[in-house]
Amino acid sequence: MQETVKATGKLTIVLYDENGVVKQTQECENLVVTVGKGYITSRMIGTSATAMGYMEVGTSTTAAAAGQTALVAAVSASRTALTSSSQATSSTANDSVTYVATFAAGTGTGALTEAGIFNAASAGTMLCRTVFSVVNKGSSDAMTITWTVTLS
Repeated sequence: MQETVKATGKLTIVLYDENGVVKQTQECENLVVTVGKGYITSRMIGTSATAMGYMEVGTSTTAAAAGQTALVAAVSASRTALTSSSQATSSTANDSVTYVATFAAGTGTGALTEAGIFNAASAGTMLCRTVFSVVNKGSSDAMTITWTVTLS
């Protein structure tokens, strides 16, 4: 018998104007990078690796690749603490974790095209990275990213 476990992710990006009106919504897939998979397995044996707690955005369109350990072109001071994280729990599945971060007005501003999840306020381990169609976040805009990572 052969069993394969795969880690995948999907995120939803919602951009709001200064009045809270939705300007843009986008969904995309992501890549759980090699160091992210190592992070997952290390947590299974109880190592002291810090829990994922941050998202960061950037401006690179370089394709996501398994060997990456950071965003290619992170926007300065855009790493943001998660506003929530939770494990899916139900009688049929508890195989996913959802992370949510809100980038307030003035944070993560620019022509955004990449994002990642990290376990530290700077440097740290990157769990996953994605590249997406441009989201033009102005200085008065806010943006929420809801990111679900699933083991299947």
